[in-house]
Formats: sequence, C-alpha cells, structure tokens
Amino acid sequence: MRMRRWSQSHTIAWLVLSRSAIGVLTLLVVSILVFAATQVLPGNAALAVLGHSVTPARVHQLEVQMHLNRPVLAQYGSWIGGLLVGHLGTSFANGQSVWHLVAPRLLNSVVLVAISGILGSTIGMALGAFSAVKRNSVADDSLSVTALAITALPEFVVAVVLVILLSTVVFHLLPGVSMVSPGVYPWNVPSLLVLPVATLVIVTVPYVFRMTRAATIEALESDYVEMARLKGAPTWRLLFVHALPNALAPIIQVIGLTFLYLAGGIVVVEFVFAFPGIGQGLVNAVSDRDIPVIQFIVIVLAAFYVAMNIATDVVALLVSPRRRIPR
Repeated sequence: MRMRRWSQSHTIAWLVLSRSAIGVLTLLVVSILVFAATQVLPGNAALAVLGHSVTPARVHQLEVQMHLNRPVLAQYGSWIGGLLVGHLGTSFANGQSVWHLVAPRLLNSVVLVAISGILGSTIGMALGAFSAVKRNSVADDSLSVTALAITALPEFVVAVVLVILLSTVVFHLLPGVSMVSPGVYPWNVPSLLVLPVATLVIVTVPYVFRMTRAATIEALESDYVEMARLKGAPTWRLLFVHALPNALAPIIQVIGLTFLYLAGGIVVVEFVFAFPGIGQGLVNAVSDRDIPVIQFIVIVLAAFYVAMNIATDVVALLVSPRRRIPR
C-alpha cells in the first residue's frame, strides 16, 4: 500500500524506475538472442577470417585464440561479463578493439540521426499545424496526399531519386556518396551530410505531419478552444496557446517513434551513400562474420531503443499535467 501511494505521488520517478527495470530485462533478453543468433550464423568465423586456403590446424589454432572452442554458455558468460565492465573484445576481422572500431561510426550515426530527427520533427510539426488550421482547403489536401504518397516510398528509392536529381543526371550540386575520411568529423564536411539527411527527413516528415494534424484538429474542435474563439481570440493564439500545448503528448510519442525508426533506417541510407556509420558497420560485420562487432552494435541499438522509449514517456507525461495528478 505504501509503495502504491508513493508511486501515485511520484509519478515520473516511478515511471523512470519501472521502465528502467523493464529496460534492463529487455537488454538481457536481447543479449541472449543476439548471442544465440551469432552462434547459428552459417559458416565458421575463424575460416571467414583466414580464408578457405588455410590448413585445418591453423583454423583450429585461431578458434582457440577466439575462444570459439569453449561451451556456448561459457562464451556467453565471458562476453556479457566483459560487456558489463567495458571490455568489449577485439574484432575478428582486423584485430582492433571493438570500441575503437565502432566509436567513430557511432558518433557519425548520432550526428546523422540527431540532425535528421530534429529537422524532420520541426518540419512535420510546422506543416501539420498549418494543415490543421487550413483544414479541408486545397493546401491541406495537397499536403495530405503528398505525405501519404511519400509514406509508401522506401528509403533507398528516395535516396536514389535524390542522387539522380542533385548529384548525377539532372544537377551536379552535391556528392553522390558520403565517404567521411577517418579522423574527420561529419560536421567538418557538411556537404556530405546533405543527401543522407534529406533522405531521412523526407521519409520521416509524413509521420510527424499526420499525427500533428490529427491531434491539432482534435484540440481545435474542443470546448475550451471554442470558448476562446467566441471570446474573440485570434487564430495564432488559438493554435499556439490553446491547441498545440494540449496536442503535444501524442505528437511527442510519434517523434520518439520517429527517432527509433531513424535508428533502424540509417542502415539502408548509410549503405546507399557509403556513409561510415554503425548501419554500414553492421552490414560489413555481418558480411565478415565479425561476431564481437555485431553483438556490440545490436546491444547499442537496443539500449538506444530502451532509453528513447523512457525519455519519450517522461516528456509526454511532463507536457500533460492532468496525467500527473495523483488519483
């Protein structure tokens, strides 16, 4: 009973604690699944590193060095224990530390996701609010149809179209690939980010736009907005003071889902543009059967999903005061 009263009076703290506990269990399950998945990959990791022209003795020697000859449970215990203390192991493909191999790619992907998510969310909210105010007009119908059409397009189609338009056939304004040199940060060469960011923004704006439009229309049709309208409040005040603040909770939820979508969507976009992020790194690791790199990247993505879900729920609760009132 005391715990229940505490959870009702400390809603946000209880939300963070409970979701964090569930998140830890989720990461544990993900670690088991990804480890099991890497164990059943076809082929032999040692043979993939050495090639097919080596002797069986050399393959066995490398398997011993990689601890692949140990029981599966022992391999999992060693890996998860090292992960918890920051010992991520070494890459099977080149012998480098997994962290030093993945960290630059992780930073590149964070920059790409952050810029794309912020731009996509801002543009989507602006267009959605405009469309809600102009409901059933030509502008509203045009935006809705365009958003629906873009939603049906996969990322690689949008990427190829942008390359044709801006890099190869029609115009030659931007580089068709985004190969960032080692030691160079993406923000130092902003032209390399334009096409990948534009691709991700185009495919994510429709989701934020449609939710913003629907939530804002619902708020504009509420009794309190109608009362403000009868009192003579101007349109901008109805929108920004009365409607949008009460429509933010579902909009924030879809923005959170947009960032989660970007974390998965960058795999395709990075591969198309040869952008050195974790998406391309994951593709290369699977191709090389580089098990430590695969495992770490998947765990990082899972941790991002857990953290983003918790952050989204907390922010949605903060912008909805009535949901925080103890019951």
